[in-house]
Amino acid sequence: MEPITHFLTGACIGRAGLNRKTAYATLAAVLASEAADVDVLWALRGPVEELKHHRGITHTFIAAPVVAGVVVGAVWLFDRWREARRIRKIATASARPGTSAPDEGTQIEDGAFPPLRQEPNCRSFDSLRSLGMTGHGGIVVGSQEPVPLCLRPQPVRWGWVYLSALLSALSHLFLDWTNNYGLRPFFPFNPRWYAGSFMFIAEPLLWALLLAALVMPWLFGLIGGEIGARRKPFRGQGWAIFALSGMALLWCWRWAEHAQALAMVENTQITAAPVKRVAIEPYPVNPFRWHAILETEDYYQTAEIDTRAGSIDTDQRRDVLFKPASTAATEAAKRTPLGRVYLDWGTWAVVRDVGPFPVPEMDPPQLPLARWTTVEFTDLRFSYSFLGTSRGTGRSPLGGWVYIVDGRDDAGEALNGREQK
Repeated sequence: MEPITHFLTGACIGRAGLNRKTAYATLAAVLASEAADVDVLWALRGPVEELKHHRGITHTFIAAPVVAGVVVGAVWLFDRWREARRIRKIATASARPGTSAPDEGTQIEDGAFPPLRQEPNCRSFDSLRSLGMTGHGGIVVGSQEPVPLCLRPQPVRWGWVYLSALLSALSHLFLDWTNNYGLRPFFPFNPRWYAGSFMFIAEPLLWALLLAALVMPWLFGLIGGEIGARRKPFRGQGWAIFALSGMALLWCWRWAEHAQALAMVENTQITAAPVKRVAIEPYPVNPFRWHAILETEDYYQTAEIDTRAGSIDTDQRRDVLFKPASTAATEAAKRTPLGRVYLDWGTWAVVRDVGPFPVPEMDPPQLPLARWTTVEFTDLRFSYSFLGTSRGTGRSPLGGWVYIVDGRDDAGEALNGREQK
């Protein structure tokens, strides 16, 4: 899924109850829910390297505990930084001249001095001994000015912090599995791609559900503040549980509709030739609409499925794509870095020679047209009509192109219009 869903899911995981166990639970959950996508940094080396490593080792079961550990380490460093900063504030306040330290046990009336802000990572007296301070009766004594003790309202339990991060890291894998891009959770032991293909990669229904779980407690808190209601700690647990439960129900609903769409295709004579394999791809928002791909020996045929109406819309003339012929150019293109990476990922890849067609944002060879050609890589899983797919125009989503000169790849490669240097 895209980053918004991962972020909101991590926030809801932290607020569903883990934040009651320890400080920093929600922070760790949010960071871990996004951490696996650090592999996008491979884009700095070009789009082919990005495709090769995207949803790679960071999106595996063996990496999830490591990702969670790295996140907890980052949170620990943040906690140390906040604690050192707080102690410096106390030391600065206690060193002000012109006042004398009270006798041990002296109580200070409310309002005698500005209290330090209560923070979730405050320490007890033990953490102040290095400054030569002592504490008694709710104040810190040891310099010229009394300083209020900033007590920690919630302790940090690092085991719970790690559990929050681990659950969110695993949620990232599961969310990415639900869509039709897929991932390799058992890599490097098993390089196979797995995809649930029942959720679109960007689902507005999930955004609304998860965002409501974070906004509604804040909104009710504002209303309660206006009427003078007492503020409750850890607000929003019920909303977070509701959102995560709603997400699971939406998954189950879409899984059932996906199974029904597959059954409709398998029980209907759609193609004139025997079908070798079938794929059912999701649309966003509408759980009843599906995009079907059927492969025969000589061609691919697509169809639009409506599970609510029980209808299948396809046309033998409009929705048939004959398999492109294999040429010396396409075979050369398959051996390029882009070709090897694309065919490893593209479970419904189509490779075809489109002739001397200039690719957007990649200069064509400055040679006679007879000496070069363009080979296009597309994946039928993403040939949705609403994405504006148009074969042979350089606009195919997640499409790649290779210039072949005299049967060799020495002219350039591009993916999604971005040239690989």
